[in-house]
Amino acid sequence: MGDACILIIEGNPHLRSLIGWHLQQSKHLVYQSANVEHAKKLIYTHCPSLVILETDLPDGNSLEFCQWLQQQQQCLILMLSSRTTEADIVAGLKSGADDYLTKPFGMQEFMARVEALLRRRRTISCTPPISLDYGDLIIDLVHRRVILNGNLIDLTPQEFNLLYVLAQAQGMPLTRSELLHRGWPDSIDNPRTIDTHVLSLRKKIEIDPRQPSLIQTVRNVGYRFNREILTMGQWNNNYQKSYKQPQEVAPA
Repeated sequence: MGDACILIIEGNPHLRSLIGWHLQQSKHLVYQSANVEHAKKLIYTHCPSLVILETDLPDGNSLEFCQWLQQQQQCLILMLSSRTTEADIVAGLKSGADDYLTKPFGMQEFMARVEALLRRRRTISCTPPISLDYGDLIIDLVHRRVILNGNLIDLTPQEFNLLYVLAQAQGMPLTRSELLHRGWPDSIDNPRTIDTHVLSLRKKIEIDPRQPSLIQTVRNVGYRFNREILTMGQWNNNYQKSYKQPQEVAPA
C-alpha cells in the first residue's frame, strides 16, 4: 500500500529521517519539515494526504497549527508526542488529529497506524459527494448547478468547473495552470484564460466583483476559494441587498 503524499513535521532530524525512510520504503511520496513556517509552504505546494505532526515545534503551537491545517485542507493528521497524559492526548485529538502516538514508539506500530489512516482515507474517498454544502452556497454536483442564498446562479460549464475546482481545494491557493488542468483536463490552452473565467464568475457570485471576497487573488500564485467568508452574517446580508434579480429554486 503506497503512493500517498505524506508530510512529516518533526523537529528531531534523526527521527524525521528515520520515519521518512520507512515511509519511502513503502512507496509513499514523502516531504519533510522541521518547523511550521516551512511546513505551510509544503502544504500549499503539495497538498498532502497525511501529515505526521510533532506536538513540540520550535516556531509555533502545534495544537493551533493542527486546527489551522484541518480548516485549510482535508487531510489526515497523525500526531507524535512525548506528552503522555490523558489530558494531552485528549487535547491533541480535539484539536483535529485523527490519531495520537506517544514517544518513544516502535516503527512497526508507527507504520501500522499510518496504513490504517490511509485505508480510512481511501474508504471515504470511494464514496463521491453529491454536493458541496457551505451553508449559503451549495454546489450541486449531480445537476451541475449552484445555489447561493436560495438563488439559482446561471453558470456556464467552464464557470461551474472553475468554482468546483476552487472549492475542492478547501482554501488552498491554486495556480492558473493547476486550475486549467483540473477544470479542463482535455484542453490545451493559455493559463491566462483562467483570468477571464474568474472575472465572469465573480460578476455572478460576488457582492462587489471589483473587490472580490469569495474568490480571492493570491499574489504570485493564482486564486483561492475563501469559504470562511460564507459564515459571516454581514456578507450574507450584503449579498441579499446587492442581488437584483433572484431566481428562486423550485422545491424538490
